[in-house]
Amino acid sequence: MNPIHMNTRTLARAALIAAIYTVLTLLLQPLSYGEVQIRFSEALTLLPMLMPEAVPALAVGCLLSNILGGCTIFDIVFGTLATLLAAICTYKLRERFWLAALMPVIFNGVIVGAVVHYCYSPIFPLPLSMLSVAAGEAVACLIVGPVLVKLMQRLPQRLMA
Repeated sequence: MNPIHMNTRTLARAALIAAIYTVLTLLLQPLSYGEVQIRFSEALTLLPMLMPEAVPALAVGCLLSNILGGCTIFDIVFGTLATLLAAICTYKLRERFWLAALMPVIFNGVIVGAVVHYCYSPIFPLPLSMLSVAAGEAVACLIVGPVLVKLMQRLPQRLMA
């Protein structure tokens, strides 16, 4: 499927992904934000391996989560950018599962880790902020994410078309 072409079904699926990302992030707010965070909604960043419409959906979900979660403008812009870049790379590397799954860990660890350091916790050393964000991201993307992908692969093909 052409990633640019969206019919009603793929648009609806993208809207659901964005909504689920946002709701999960906000429901688990104490874990989703801060110096030490495990944003479980980031497990959804593996969905571009299965459907290209997840790429923009994840960016929208992250944008909404960061706005509604009261983040700084830097977190809104750069956190969303990190999720978008990770989703694009996950899509492009979809044939290499574990490498693709590492993309959100790397992008969010570096970009969001820097935002956390400079905007929220300058007393935390920058490498520690990056490592902390990457560790939480690893839980979401390397433990929860693969389970989610396996469950999605078991869905009837007509739901994924």
